Amino acid sequence: MVFKRLLGSLGMGGPTVDTVLDPGAVQPGATLTGRVRLKGGDADFEIERLTLELVARVEAEHEEGESEGVVAFDRTTVGGGFRLAEGEVREIPFALTLPWETPVTELYGQALGVVLGVRTELAVAGAKDKGDLDQLSVTPLPAQEAVLEAFGQLGFGFRSADLELGRIHGTGQQLPFYQEIELTPSPRYAHLVDEIELTFLAGPGGLDVVLEADRRGGRHSEGHDALSRFVVSHEEVAHLDFNSLVDRWIEQVAAGHRAASGSDSPYGHASSDGSDHTGHHGDEGHRSGPGIGTAVAAGAAGLAVGVAGGMVAAEVVDEVGDFFEGEEEDEEEEEG
Repeated sequence: MVFKRLLGSLGMGGPTVDTVLDPGAVQPGATLTGRVRLKGGDADFEIERLTLELVARVEAEHEEGESEGVVAFDRTTVGGGFRLAEGEVREIPFALTLPWETPVTELYGQALGVVLGVRTELAVAGAKDKGDLDQLSVTPLPAQEAVLEAFGQLGFGFRSADLELGRIHGTGQQLPFYQEIELTPSPRYAHLVDEIELTFLAGPGGLDVVLEADRRGGRHSEGHDALSRFVVSHEEVAHLDFNSLVDRWIEQVAAGHRAASGSDSPYGHASSDGSDHTGHHGDEGHRSGPGIGTAVAAGAAGLAVGVAGGMVAAEVVDEVGDFFEGEEEDEEEEEG
């Protein structure tokens, strides 16, 4: 989705900017490539700076209720310091690395309803214009896909995915928001949990998997949430039995205690002394905010099918389109 936008602050004779991302989705921590096309206006202009900004639609909880807005989570200068002649056409290639915690927007080719974008800002002669906004598609890392695949094979279904403003305590979270994927329990776990909320916090060395179980209350207790964190190494993905691993995680979260040590692998669990084997704090935490490389097996495909059940693909596309169009209209109002 590409919008050609006139540099409104410079009037009708200003240069135009058109950013084109290379085809295909990218993974968190990978390199996003593309090119920025500039076309000169009715006079020569000094291009001071050309910046790409990663933005996301994020929800926030506060005393008055819930709201949503746009949050920028990365910013990179890709060019500048040159004169763009009258009518000149210039193309500037770029390559930028996505943050490891960049949210996943699609699973097995199906959109999850999470909206990310790349916004282009052009600074000319002291004036700035956020002149182009393009949709960004992100696919899971092998470790993320393996975890989701295991949930699918264990019979879990997809309910929804969104981005929540705030941080998860007890983790090394870097971004000001986190992705929350809600999964419905299979019959095997339905007596234990109403739903599982899953958050991935990826890094260069591995993946933190934060699970929150909305637990059903027993005869002598009320239902309440339990939150635990587990660690998976990127290098261990091909050697772990994720079905057994995730099954163990679910049992542990539903039981409301940390995983016990003693696994055959140093990854995929938190130790009983409160720290995992990667050196991160392994205690159960809580979420807070301001005011508020495996094959897709049959079971995993079932999880993907659940996407259509929670939000029809066409509705996802419409929602993404509305977001970008809304941003475009807001910018036009600001320019006016």
